[in-house]
Amino acid sequence: MTRSSGIDVAVSTAILTLRRTERGVVLSLPLVRRTREPFADRWALPGGWLTATEAPVGAAARTLAETTGLAPSYLEQLYAFGAVDRSPSRVVSIVYWALLRSDQVDAQSAEYRRTGLAPENVRWFDADDLPPLAFDHAQIIEYALWRLRNKVGYSRVAQGFLPEEFTLAELREAVETILGRRLDPANFRRQVESSGTLIATDDFRTGNHRPARLYRSSPDAELADRGPLSSEEMSLR
Repeated sequence: MTRSSGIDVAVSTAILTLRRTERGVVLSLPLVRRTREPFADRWALPGGWLTATEAPVGAAARTLAETTGLAPSYLEQLYAFGAVDRSPSRVVSIVYWALLRSDQVDAQSAEYRRTGLAPENVRWFDADDLPPLAFDHAQIIEYALWRLRNKVGYSRVAQGFLPEEFTLAELREAVETILGRRLDPANFRRQVESSGTLIATDDFRTGNHRPARLYRSSPDAELADRGPLSSEEMSLR
């Protein structure tokens, strides 16, 4: 634990995925039921203490793996939450957020369960139907969703939820789920095709409807703007 002048430093991670449910595609995230006070039995974001030998992003990756078995290749720092009254003791939380495809979530979670080490107090919730949360984690999740919705307009962040190859309809569905509203298909096609973030493949997906061309993300387009930070500070690869 890192302590300075009576202040503890913790890390938490909001990791988001898109899941197909009976209600359609929804944003989901894992929460951990706390086993001790404060806020015993309340749900909280995966996290833990920052040690003296870790970088914050390393601590976020470690605590996320320990609690959920998930290992995203990319973590982005969301914000530092440090309101004086956010915890009975003085705690500043450095919060990260990440995106992970649902098939990666399923595969990594299944592998973690096979180890016999997976805790039983982890559950996935729809982002729009959360239980009462510990500390200020409801505010943190609200901020993470706000950041995601703002980024979707100028980055390829929505493509982080999709497989390597996808149709424009699947990409539009992901963006609509993030924004919570319908988009005009023709306008959406024009915008993404002129964005420079997609590469059209020669392959098509066939089914009950007309064949749909498959696209992939341009390797020259970052998932999100890293700014002046080095790749080591933002990526776990």
